[in-house]
Amino acid sequence: MTELLASVIVPAHNARATLGACLQALLRQTVPPERYEIIVVDDGSTDGTDRVAAAFGVQVLRQPRKGPAAARNAGAAIARGTIVVFTDADCAPCPDWLERMLAPFADPTVVGVKGAYRSAQRALLPRFIQAEYEDKYDRLRQCDRIAFVDGYAAAYRRAIFLAEGGFDPVFPVPSAEDIEFSFRLARRGHRLVFAPEARVYHQHAIALRHYLRRKFRYGYWRLLVYRRYPERALDDGHTPTSLKLQVGLAPLLALSLALSPFTRHGWRVSGLLGLAFLASTGPFVRKTHRRDPGAALVAPGLMFLRGLALAAGLGAGLLRLAADCLTGRRPEEAPG
Repeated sequence: MTELLASVIVPAHNARATLGACLQALLRQTVPPERYEIIVVDDGSTDGTDRVAAAFGVQVLRQPRKGPAAARNAGAAIARGTIVVFTDADCAPCPDWLERMLAPFADPTVVGVKGAYRSAQRALLPRFIQAEYEDKYDRLRQCDRIAFVDGYAAAYRRAIFLAEGGFDPVFPVPSAEDIEFSFRLARRGHRLVFAPEARVYHQHAIALRHYLRRKFRYGYWRLLVYRRYPERALDDGHTPTSLKLQVGLAPLLALSLALSPFTRHGWRVSGLLGLAFLASTGPFVRKTHRRDPGAALVAPGLMFLRGLALAAGLGAGLLRLAADCLTGRRPEEAPG
């Protein structure tokens, strides 16, 4: 009997609109079908997501809604493959995605692998979002080992995944559960690598409010992650230093602009902050212009709004931590 190499796990909540394309792509992989299984974990859907999955003949596991971290863990618990591979229900993997995700595991020192996004969308906001990812991928390509693995294209040796406790279900929504787990593995000395050609197509946000809401959520939950792993706050190998500067500069610039009419040197301060912010966007804008001039044109404004949303999320996270201190409630510790 052929050994089952991989278990591809797809957490899904009310994903009827996108799950079909995801499963169709997963069933057309270059890896022989007898070498992998597909498990869809229906996380409390109410739109018939489970019926869509069942129609494709893949294994379906149903659970009350607990969030993507718990859904991925449930899939890994019943997986039969030696490697557990994760993608999201709104992703459509390229035909060679699974093959490229598995290839680094030929090196016995590799414990985890991160893939990449691809987008075919032509609207400006999705093109800007893709440029954000490409900028971060350029950083990761230079690393022999990484500490930042996103759940949309992630793979781990199943034995180690289970031994390390899997994803922390304290994160109830898609936020930072995948990042926390990769930070945990990296801290314990496990080697994680980037496979830039292991790509999944994704539908990035097309509405600005959805994009900013997601950034707010990332800022809010990322604070909990950095509290656990303070060594990653300054350098996680993934987030550009310029973005961290913008998270500080954007709210200062907004506040300065609001107060400028009422202060003596307000406009001068606002001008200096504005120049500093534009300078911080320079490297990204120049790089993006070579790939996509249109996305580069809108980048400074979107980066300003992104900085505000992330800063607001971090601020809300700080308020939560302050409330925890006042009430004596302790945030849950990482599992394992």
